[in-house]
Parts: sequence; C-alpha cells; structure tokens
Amino acid sequence: MPMQRKTITLTDQMEDWVKAQVESGKYGNDSEYFRDLVRRDQERQEAETRLRSMLDDAEASGLSDLSPKDIWDHAEALVSKQNG
Repeated sequence: MPMQRKTITLTDQMEDWVKAQVESGKYGNDSEYFRDLVRRDQERQEAETRLRSMLDDAEASGLSDLSPKDIWDHAEALVSKQNG
C-alpha cells in the first residue's frame, strides 16, 4: 500500500506522550503509534455508524407489545442458541 508522508506539530507534552508509548515497546516508532490511532478512530467511527443505524431501525420499528421480561427471555434464548 502506498504511504503518504505527513508533517505534524505537537506540544512538548504530546511529544513526551508519543515517545513514552514508543519506549514502552508497544510501537516500533512514532509512525506506528499514529497509524494505530488512525485505525482505532476509523473503527470507532464505523462502530458508531452501525450503532446509529441500529438505533434508527429500532426506532422505526415502533413500540413493542412485549414486556421487558419477554424481551429479556427472547434475548437470552438467542444468546444460548448462538453459543450452541
């Protein structure tokens, strides 16, 4: 995958934080740390989009005639079915 070079400006405190993350051994260098941050942000935004879509679908489906206990029992049955 082609890479693009970026130049960023950090406060001293931010630079110290990045250095500490690399020195901890979690990352080989600053670039790995920043790429991980971007990946995590992408995943978070994708999860938020999925959640918003699910909430929109749930709202559009209307109110349920089921009691909270019925809903809970149904959810437990689904989980036990998925777990085999």
